[in-house]
Amino acid sequence: MARRKSARIAAQEPKPLTPNVPLLDDSNDAAEPSSASRPSSPDSASCASDSDPEPRPAKRRRVTAQPTTALVSLHPPKTTARPPVKYSKSNSLSLVQSIFTSDNHNGCALPLRPHPPSYHQPLLLSSPSAQASLLNWFRKEQATRLMPWRKPFLMNPSRADLSRRAYEVWISEIMLQQTRVATVIAYWNRWMAKWPTIQDLAQATEEEVVNMWTGLGYYSRARRIHAGAQKVVADNELQGLLPDTVEGLMKHVPGVGRYTAGAVSAIVFGKAEPMVDGNVMRVLSRQMGLMGNVKGDKRVVDVLWEAADRLVKVVAEGDGEKNEKPGLWGQALMELGSTICTPKPQCGECPVTESCMVYAEGLILARGLKEVVPDIEDGIACVLCEQVEQDGMEARSQGTKKKGQQNTSKFFEAFRASHAESKDPVSRTLTSHELDTIITHAQRFPLKKPKKQVREEETLVCAIRRVSDGQYLISRRPDKGLLAGLWEFPSYILPASNDSTAKGRKKQALDYVSGLVGSTDGYYGELGTVPWLFSHLRLAMHVHLFELDDTDESPLAAPPEPNYRWASSDEIEIESMGTGMKKCWSLVKAGGE
Repeated sequence: MARRKSARIAAQEPKPLTPNVPLLDDSNDAAEPSSASRPSSPDSASCASDSDPEPRPAKRRRVTAQPTTALVSLHPPKTTARPPVKYSKSNSLSLVQSIFTSDNHNGCALPLRPHPPSYHQPLLLSSPSAQASLLNWFRKEQATRLMPWRKPFLMNPSRADLSRRAYEVWISEIMLQQTRVATVIAYWNRWMAKWPTIQDLAQATEEEVVNMWTGLGYYSRARRIHAGAQKVVADNELQGLLPDTVEGLMKHVPGVGRYTAGAVSAIVFGKAEPMVDGNVMRVLSRQMGLMGNVKGDKRVVDVLWEAADRLVKVVAEGDGEKNEKPGLWGQALMELGSTICTPKPQCGECPVTESCMVYAEGLILARGLKEVVPDIEDGIACVLCEQVEQDGMEARSQGTKKKGQQNTSKFFEAFRASHAESKDPVSRTLTSHELDTIITHAQRFPLKKPKKQVREEETLVCAIRRVSDGQYLISRRPDKGLLAGLWEFPSYILPASNDSTAKGRKKQALDYVSGLVGSTDGYYGELGTVPWLFSHLRLAMHVHLFELDDTDESPLAAPPEPNYRWASSDEIEIESMGTGMKKCWSLVKAGGE
């Protein structure tokens, strides 16, 4: 009796909305957006053996959604009943297998979104039209959004040309980490003008490299680039040419993780390797309808990397071992995430709405389609997604009701047919209410975790000027930690419990400088405060000026510690200092005149 009931349910499911194209079994860093280790192929994932199957439940449990919900089912429905499989929350490989190799494609009931893991199987994998649409969009975007490191793919390059191209892409990718494109363009051009080849960079001093990097932040990146260049140039096998594989890049080049390695391998060498940064994670989480934590949940990160890996291999298939498509595809996903599929997306301008789960969900919500409850068996509910919080959007979507399950299927068939035939932006086929609802829904993806509170700190920056020659005492920061290895004026971090006042800061500055050079007779005053914000720290730098009278040939003329030295104003102008400290120097110059 239960089997006949299951057959009737399956027969009533919507008709396929996408071609039933079998998935290829291809398988397989912010700085880097994720860990350096690459996810394993689902082919090698451990799973229950055939001799020890999971027991079939006596009855199938129906997951009850809230009233007036709608089912999003964009995958081809299957009528063959499959035994349920239980997935551990810590078993990433089982989750990957359940998403990419399952043929059980139940839908997602809105607004609370109960669904199986297989719901997240990306439609882009089996949609050549969507793949072509994204690549065509990017080719046009490339022609208008110019970047100096974007160049045509080298089909038969000389070793020297390939070495230079790999070097250019490597530098651009490291600079673009945590930094806006508009800022990077000027830095990249200056960098290439000074060190046009990796051999030129290897011959530079670390101080020169760090000084050139000033203003980009995360200065350890500059040191790793310099060390990497020296290592690649000195290597007897590489001889100045970066490795062409992800594994080789991560092994031989300091500071290169999975993302940067994938970018260089795909863009320069034409290898079908994924490149997944924060923008790509946002795009794929929306394409797959995955409301998970892309920053802290390794299972979610593994699934997104696996999706990116399968996608680039599908796109590049049939075009030879090395071709331009992997690089174009990876850059297209990143470009889409940085220009259209942003935290506040422009869904009406997106070239891949036909394969976007979240777009489809938003459209269903906007048009208030009637409840269709997905058939989710015991043990296979998705453990990657968080439950959607209800708000006014769902309440509005319940105002208009349609009749019957088939309306959902017919709605998508009609929408996709009109979308495929139209050359106009999708936004022209939608009402403003529908587009607003889609965008509001898309903004929920990926899952947003509460931001950690930024720590606040106050520092006394003490500029000590020697009377005899006008030089200033500067110190070098430790080789590890914040602003590692940069120069600064002697600085003292105020205690966290400090009740900061001008009078109190003066006393503490006098005590600090007295312990440093033994005299505070020439206290000039507090020149001002420079606020500076790091990703994890809000810093207030209170700048104090001292004059040290060394005309009587006292021992104070010598630096107090090995990491200190005296420097002229001209030397400080070109010294490798953080941008915040440079602003302090501007106050000192103005106050000392």
